[in-house]
Amino acid sequence: MALLEVKDLTKSFGDTRVLKGINFEMESGEVLSIIGSSGSGKTTLLRCLNFLETADGGSISVDGKAVFDAADPSLSSPKAIRHNRTSFGLVFQSFNLFPQYSVLKNLTLAAILKAKEENPDFSKSRNKITASLDKRAMELLDRIGLGDKKDNYPCELSGGQQQRVAIARALMLTPRILCFDEPTSALDPELTKEVLHVIKDLKTAGNTMIVVTHEMDFARNASDKVIFMANGIIEESGTPGKIFESPESPLLQSFLKQ
Repeated sequence: MALLEVKDLTKSFGDTRVLKGINFEMESGEVLSIIGSSGSGKTTLLRCLNFLETADGGSISVDGKAVFDAADPSLSSPKAIRHNRTSFGLVFQSFNLFPQYSVLKNLTLAAILKAKEENPDFSKSRNKITASLDKRAMELLDRIGLGDKKDNYPCELSGGQQQRVAIARALMLTPRILCFDEPTSALDPELTKEVLHVIKDLKTAGNTMIVVTHEMDFARNASDKVIFMANGIIEESGTPGKIFESPESPLLQSFLKQ
């Protein structure tokens, strides 16, 4: 059974149809890269997967269980969305760290809020839970090489360091599928290498990831599957070898020549 199954996902903004029926599957531990020109629907697809946008039609299933189905209103209740979105983590292209909080608190804030919601006796166990989350946050910071920056604020970090913190923050909630929206678009070439190295380490560790990217070398060398989107549809998909060495779609052929 596929870990993630997306069926006939559609999304419009007013009269503009952005997603026109998206279908794909991926297995646990796979890395899927999504490529395509601006306006093709890549970011909207990620936002629908992470419940930052609500799709108009179609369904999303994780481990065979529906987390979204346009035909089932119960899955669109605020409580259901809060629960089901934990299957996904999202790393934004612009980092989106909280500037008023330290690196450590950026990692633990959402996890503490989740613990409060899930644990009726949170107030009694607050110190124990907080200590446990601090420990996990430090393990993640050490893993990405930023353990010594736990007390720093985002403004004191380079762009590459901020993006690595954003990745660690997404991992704090142990998502089944980690999504990246152009994670290197705001970085210079040297910092891009730094962030892509972290993502490749996550692949080695067996994390399931969806990466919207303009880094063709990354898509070619680090992906198990590649999707090329154009005009709100999946124009072509396949292995990196098929997509980059034997593209069939004229639109994909033209895109790769850019």
